[in-house]
Amino acid sequence: MNGIVTAVSRRATHAFSKSNQDSIKLLAGLGVEGDAHSGRTVKHRSRVAKDPNQPNLRQVHLIHAELHDELKAVGFNILAGQMGENITTRGINLLELPTDTLLHLGNDAVIQVTGLRNPCTQLDRFQPGLMAAVLDKDEQGNIIRKAGIMGIVLASGVVNTGDQINIEFPPKPYRSLERV
Repeated sequence: MNGIVTAVSRRATHAFSKSNQDSIKLLAGLGVEGDAHSGRTVKHRSRVAKDPNQPNLRQVHLIHAELHDELKAVGFNILAGQMGENITTRGINLLELPTDTLLHLGNDAVIQVTGLRNPCTQLDRFQPGLMAAVLDKDEQGNIIRKAGIMGIVLASGVVNTGDQINIEFPPKPYRSLERV
């Protein structure tokens, strides 16, 4: 199972959406160079308020372009980077990847998947009803979070739009993604 990078985005300041770029540089142990969420310790403002020393398991945010397609079909107009993601993908069911999956992007970069993005009310401020649109329930009534996945950078490298993504699964037994 392989995929492709359809867009890369970053933003130096804390804002909901990120600007599309031709390429981004991933820095091992930090995240996206020049992005407000880059760092060894957590940078998301709500998490910093609770404990600024906790490790940053959310260095890179990835969303599957198929989510944008799904949202468009129900009336939302979402473009790559607008939901705060650094990397938009196509061809990979990101939400079904196990924890600790390695994503090899471009020639050198490697991201380790840490968990699911937990959607917040900023989505509704961006477009009313968007938060509910990225949440679902399975047959047992469990919440399904569809707003992408988070990861940490294990190996530095440049990631370009159009780069292939190769997946390396962790050893079994797999652990399902949980929110981080």
